[in-house]
Amino acid sequence: MQITSSAFAEGGKIPFPYVMPGAGGQNISVPLSWSGAPAGTRSFALAMVDPHPVANNWVHWLVVDLPQDSTSIPEGASGPKMPPGAHELKNSFGATGYGGPQPPRGSGDHPYVFTLYALSAPHVEIGTGAGLAAFKQALEGKVLATASLTGYFGR
Repeated sequence: MQITSSAFAEGGKIPFPYVMPGAGGQNISVPLSWSGAPAGTRSFALAMVDPHPVANNWVHWLVVDLPQDSTSIPEGASGPKMPPGAHELKNSFGATGYGGPQPPRGSGDHPYVFTLYALSAPHVEIGTGAGLAAFKQALEGKVLATASLTGYFGR
């Protein structure tokens, strides 16, 4: 399975439109595409996390229940334009949906890791306020495959 973005290449810099206004951007959610899901995939889940030591696994986006026939999330989809049935959870900023990069000034380039999970279940039971640990726990035993894409941003 593979995940890509038309906005940046693996290991590339995340462009300004996709970062938070406080970091000079517009907080537009990143366009993503994927392919090669294994047989038996019934849904997908997505996480965007900043594992930088300063960020301590800051959650920027968590999505569950992406339909099994979905192969992308268009630019700016967070909110009303998400694929039918998909559910966005709260991010570490405290809002539901996408929250773009906004690393502290002077902390260097931060990696933003997008991880796509192909799941054997059509639905993930989880509350919208759940954090990363609960998200990972809810996926346990359902993950058929994963793919990741990392973009960088610093200021």
